Amino acid sequence: MTETPYTQVVIVGAGPTGVTAGIMLAQRGIGCLVLDRWPEAYPQPRAVHFDDEVFRIFAGLGIAGQLRAISRPAPGMQLVDPQLRVLADFRRDPAGQLHGYPQANMFNQPDLERVLRSRLAELPHARFQGGVEVTGITEMPGGPGRVRVRCRDRDTGRDSEVWADAVLGCDGANSTTRSLIGARLANLQFEQQWLVVDAESPEPLDAYDGVQQVCDHDHAATFMMVTPGRYRWEFRLRAGEQPDDLDEATVRELIRPWLGETGPDELTFLRRTCYTFRGAVADQWRNGRVFLLGDAAHLTPPFIGQGMCAGIRDAANLTWKLALVADGRADDRLLDTYQAERKPHARRVIQIAMLVGWLMTGGTARTRRIRRAALRTISRLPGTETRALNAVWPGFSAGPLQPSGDRAAGRLCPQPLLHTQDGEVLLDHAAGDGFAIITRAHNRIGAYDAELRQFFDALGTRVINLGDTTGVTDSSGLLGGLLDDVQADALLLRPDRVVVACADRPDLRRWRRVLTAAGIASEAADG
Repeated sequence: MTETPYTQVVIVGAGPTGVTAGIMLAQRGIGCLVLDRWPEAYPQPRAVHFDDEVFRIFAGLGIAGQLRAISRPAPGMQLVDPQLRVLADFRRDPAGQLHGYPQANMFNQPDLERVLRSRLAELPHARFQGGVEVTGITEMPGGPGRVRVRCRDRDTGRDSEVWADAVLGCDGANSTTRSLIGARLANLQFEQQWLVVDAESPEPLDAYDGVQQVCDHDHAATFMMVTPGRYRWEFRLRAGEQPDDLDEATVRELIRPWLGETGPDELTFLRRTCYTFRGAVADQWRNGRVFLLGDAAHLTPPFIGQGMCAGIRDAANLTWKLALVADGRADDRLLDTYQAERKPHARRVIQIAMLVGWLMTGGTARTRRIRRAALRTISRLPGTETRALNAVWPGFSAGPLQPSGDRAAGRLCPQPLLHTQDGEVLLDHAAGDGFAIITRAHNRIGAYDAELRQFFDALGTRVINLGDTTGVTDSSGLLGGLLDDVQADALLLRPDRVVVACADRPDLRRWRRVLTAAGIASEAADG
């Protein structure tokens, strides 16, 4: 009798979110099988931007060098009028002072997918299988795992099944996984038809090398240089306009304002297609041990370049929790925090994107002057953008892993370059892949009893003592600034570098209570 195949985690969908999740799990020693309908990565570009937080996550996969080779820092985003006159200019830091990497990065998605799949193939705990369509996902007792996944080979039509302890649905906007668990997308009342044009130019265009959003209620547009020689334009369809109305001759006229001395005939058009830009969030992101990530869980209009980024953040949030559960060091209460943390954050990001979309496309000819004046005023106020983002893009709200009333809980810790006795390293390298304690108080951890210290040791906790006497310093002042801001001298960080709690000194006893209440077992030290 043939033994039923089993793996710890099945991942449905091998786009950036699914492969990133697979790499994160495999790096933690969790066996995973990544399934996709297609044997090869989709060859056409889609996402073109990731931010510094996501670059930081990718760097944790061991691909920072490859990413630098296939991406470029972007100077920022401009909101412009139909004559390309600047209404507001939002600049980005190419030096990456806050998280260690450029604040805005442009890339070609097929290049990124090749890098990710190559990294996945290097890991012994991960396996990829293409040409497979998932037809059923059932959580049931009595199997080798908790979830049975039924599949069909798209070439032969042969059916098979595999058992797993968990399933991650990373299968996009038309997610089969979402349908199979009975989840539905809640429409956030934003839906627009846009034409997307990708082209190559033999000579650099004499145009802004960041992203330009044309604010026009009649015919909004987006222009960006993706990578050297490769450009993208997006044009909103007017009311009653059909994709077939925008033939190649029309497109050449639409892009002419950005071409300068370059003739439209000199460009090579790679793709011309229409997309529906939508804002939507799934009503449930988890059913038992089946989870939704990426576009399966949320759809983000592209105006702030956060569609793919949100999926990568999903993977970073869920995988370390799932790994602890798989290793028997936590129970399902920890998995409950995934939707509780990520769903409100994703919704806020979508709302920001929708707001930018309205600034670009909303209103009428009568309100054009008002919008223009308001944008110019906002852009001239120092720190306006930072304050606005902090207000609508905060850290996670109070929850099991963020004690209520803690001044630092839920924030993403910045990542400075630390000076150590062994040289300069970024914070994430010094902190490892488990929990971490950052303190500038005297190291009193040794004063705690051995059983309490062993609890944190079992979670891979590293201690970073800041100060000249320890040989670890942060010349950027980022960590000291955060500690000053929350009036503390010690922080406990999760594996995804979100702050759990702060204290005047490392407070292991209170911090363990927080973690055990979130489902991380007190007997974790026993494996």
